[in-house]
Amino acid sequence: MARARKTRARSGGKSGGKAEADTETDDAPAPADAIRVRRMHRRDLNRVWEFLKLVFRDVNRETVEYQRPRSKKRFEEQYDDEGIEQLLFEVGGQIVGYAECAYQVTGSDNWVNPRYFDKRDMRPLFVEELASHPEYQGRGIGSFMLEQLQHLARVRGCTHLVLEVAENNRPALTFYRKRNFFKLDASLFMAQKVESEPELLPPRAMREPPPPEPDDDDE
Repeated sequence: MARARKTRARSGGKSGGKAEADTETDDAPAPADAIRVRRMHRRDLNRVWEFLKLVFRDVNRETVEYQRPRSKKRFEEQYDDEGIEQLLFEVGGQIVGYAECAYQVTGSDNWVNPRYFDKRDMRPLFVEELASHPEYQGRGIGSFMLEQLQHLARVRGCTHLVLEVAENNRPALTFYRKRNFFKLDASLFMAQKVESEPELLPPRAMREPPPPEPDDDDE
């Protein structure tokens, strides 16, 4: 649905660590069809990867840059990266949403200019991924994921959610605009048709064979 590109987080570790189970804090039992959120575990990696391929399959067919560009190996490696939050949203044990965010970026391959945010007194929470199951569209999954990220931003003292979305991903753009997301900057893929000629020249007719040289005896 959306992603921020080439960010590397460096704050803390995953909040709450890599616990294999999350603690329920609500004493009241939730209904069976409730959307539950928890942190991703290592055992979830294969399921989440297949889920993301399903979510971004149609979008990737229509965009120049893959919205899910990382290899599975990189996805698995990122689980151990510090400062990355990876959250799963489930209904009855089925994954219906995935959110990934970073609180701070560093490194030589960042797609962001930190001075842009510093100058405007913005402390962003970078949304690297926000993906909802296509069969659960319109049932509040996306809103709940966004609310969860807003909550994390407030807890960590962030002032904005920042993400990247393809301009021709119309459903995602509509979703964000309805929730008061605004355009920060323009980054477009552009193409110009160049009139060119083939590298190899076309066939060429051979000249007629030259006339025979006169024989000396004929002189």
